Amino acid sequence: MPIKIYQGNDMLLRESDITVVIDVIRAFTVAHYAFLKGVEKILLVATVDEAFHLKNQNPNLVLAGEIKGLPISGFELDNSPAHICHAKVEGKTLVQKTTNGVKATLNSLQAKDLYVTGFSNARTTATYLKKQIDQAERECHVHIVASHPTGDDDLACAEYMKGILEGNDVMDEKEVVERIINSHVAEKFFDASQPEFNADDLKYCVKELKGEFVMKVNKTGKIPTIERFFI
Repeated sequence: MPIKIYQGNDMLLRESDITVVIDVIRAFTVAHYAFLKGVEKILLVATVDEAFHLKNQNPNLVLAGEIKGLPISGFELDNSPAHICHAKVEGKTLVQKTTNGVKATLNSLQAKDLYVTGFSNARTTATYLKKQIDQAERECHVHIVASHPTGDDDLACAEYMKGILEGNDVMDEKEVVERIINSHVAEKFFDASQPEFNADDLKYCVKELKGEFVMKVNKTGKIPTIERFFI
């Protein structure tokens, strides 16, 4: 089972059987908590204009995301897992546009099966995929994409998941959490001069939850869509 880790958001990788895109701080932590709050599905878009176009067509959509980590004017939600947990989103469809995770996912649509995760759902996702791979009757090629180009947060999560898929669990949760917290991506959340970055977000980003679903990208429609896939 060849498993390769890639880092960055703008790569066009060769086709794989399975690709997992990771964004710990914060896009796919937000997505995970959005589903836990009752969101139905999440549409992925590359640009702000595309998000507004969809909103004009369907005013019931909820726009969520960031540009360089900052809220987008006109969007109902930013990219904060702490905020999504207090938002009234049950039954809603989100439109998500982010700098790293969404972009990397949109560049990974050539995968046969495409999943996204943060650390909060990493073990659930990796354990599920390992079962699928073990049951396959052929060799599966797996790509794990740490979407932040330089962030050790996503890379630590990728290495953690790779260990689970390979059955060796060489990293434990505490090591991953430590690397996430100490990554340069997390620094601004501890910086009092940057209050726009909510320090509470990191509590959600480093809390691993027992889950009943993985987040799979449905590529059959015009707009790639994250859906809950119950396991």
